[in-house]
Amino acid sequence: MNTHLLNAALSAAERGWYVFPLRAGSKRPALHGETSCPGTGPCVSGHAKWEQRATTDPDRIRAAWSHGPFNVGIATGPSGLVVVDLDMPKNQDKGNEGTPSGVATFEALCERTGHPVPDTYRTRTASGGAHLYFTAPDGVRLSNTAGSIAPLVDTRARGGYVVAAGSLTPAGPYEAVGGAVAAPVPAWLLSILQPTPKPVQAPTGVVAGQSRRYADVALDCEVRNVVTAADGTRNATLLRAARALGRFIASGDLPRTVVEQALRGAAGANATQPQRYYDDVIRRALDWSITHNPARGRAA
Repeated sequence: MNTHLLNAALSAAERGWYVFPLRAGSKRPALHGETSCPGTGPCVSGHAKWEQRATTDPDRIRAAWSHGPFNVGIATGPSGLVVVDLDMPKNQDKGNEGTPSGVATFEALCERTGHPVPDTYRTRTASGGAHLYFTAPDGVRLSNTAGSIAPLVDTRARGGYVVAAGSLTPAGPYEAVGGAVAAPVPAWLLSILQPTPKPVQAPTGVVAGQSRRYADVALDCEVRNVVTAADGTRNATLLRAARALGRFIASGDLPRTVVEQALRGAAGANATQPQRYYDDVIRRALDWSITHNPARGRAA
């Protein structure tokens, strides 16, 4: 048994975070897969994946870590956590010279939204990036994201996990570097992470004109939300509005130029940032939404 890694697992569990073993020196789960499941123990009623087997029980943790020097995984969903993963540019990526790290990008995002970088439990990752731990609000189901907030800024929530402080990899250790406790996820960040409500499905056989009128109403509503957004929330509101409207571009109910012009005007009504900043937010959010929504056609 590696006492250091066992203590790391127990320390995380004492915080109420559900842990499970990762392969020694690795970030991959050490538990058996579905194809090799013995159907015994925790899997007697069916294969239990790592998220289901994660635990805060000290006895189970000691038993698991007695079998080897496992790294420590924290299942973010059962732990009620949202972890912001600020990554580093990969050396093998072409043309990444001068690419800002996820840490720098997130700091810039905080500055642009008028908020300080949150003071919360923080770890340094083996690559030199950072994990910012936040507690998720009750009743809100958040999923993992990858680059939708900003480049090299991902999140881990339901269905995700992170490597805990104290774990060791060939690239280096994971270390706690600040913040005694995980703070609640900031409201401005939560507004970005919450899934955009899907529009109510129109009745079968509805004519295209009715669908277009619904899209027009949605456009007016989102524009109004951006115009009336309180100081410090406008950028996050703009991002959510563009994501919500992108689905209508994908379906062919709204032309992209109409949406872009409407959102540009709304963002500029009480501008606190240069127009090019708002244009970049709109472009990225629309691109993301169009990519993630089925295309029924394209508006002319």
